[in-house]
Amino acid sequence: MASGFMLPGQPIVSARRPEPLLGAGVYSRDGQVRASLIGVPLQEGATLTISRVRPRPPGPNSVVLGAITRLTPTQAVLSITVVDGVPLPVGEEFTGVIRVQDVRATEKDKVKIGDCFRGGDVVKGLVISLGDARSYYITTARNDLGVIFATSEAGATMEPVSWQEMRCPKTGKVEKRKCAKPEGL
Repeated sequence: MASGFMLPGQPIVSARRPEPLLGAGVYSRDGQVRASLIGVPLQEGATLTISRVRPRPPGPNSVVLGAITRLTPTQAVLSITVVDGVPLPVGEEFTGVIRVQDVRATEKDKVKIGDCFRGGDVVKGLVISLGDARSYYITTARNDLGVIFATSEAGATMEPVSWQEMRCPKTGKVEKRKCAKPEGL
C-alpha cells in the first residue's frame, strides 16, 4: 500500500488481493481505489480507510510554506498556508514574519530583504517563536529553507542557479533570492 499523504482523487495502490472493502475516506472509480480525503491510508483487516488529517496551528520548529505578501526594509511578511505538510483550510491562513536577522545564518548585517524575497514568492521556513499577537517569527537560516517558487517579471517560473540567485528561463535575466536547496540534493 502507498505510504505518506494521499490527496483527494489520487489512486491508492494496494498490494493485497482481493480488493479491500472500502471504508471512510476512500471510493472506487474506473476500477481504481482512490482517496477522497487528505490523509494516510490505513488497512484494518479487510477494510481500507483514510482518516481526516486535522490541520493545526504552527508551533516552534514547525516547517511552514507561505507566500510573501509584504516587504519592508527590515522584514518580509508571509501568509502561511501549509503547516508541517498539512494544508490549512482556505481563509484560515496564519501570518509569519521573516526578520532581516533571520534570513540567513552568516553575514546577517549584510542582508537586504529586497535581495532575498519578492512579493508572491513561495517560501519554506521554520517557526522559531510564536512572535507577537499578530504573527509568528519565521527563519530561513538553513540551506533547505528559503524561496522554493518564484515568478519572473516575464511571468515564467524561475529556476534556482545558486543559493542566492534565480534565473528566468524565458529572458535569461538573473534575480537575487534566498533560495532553498532542492530536496534530494
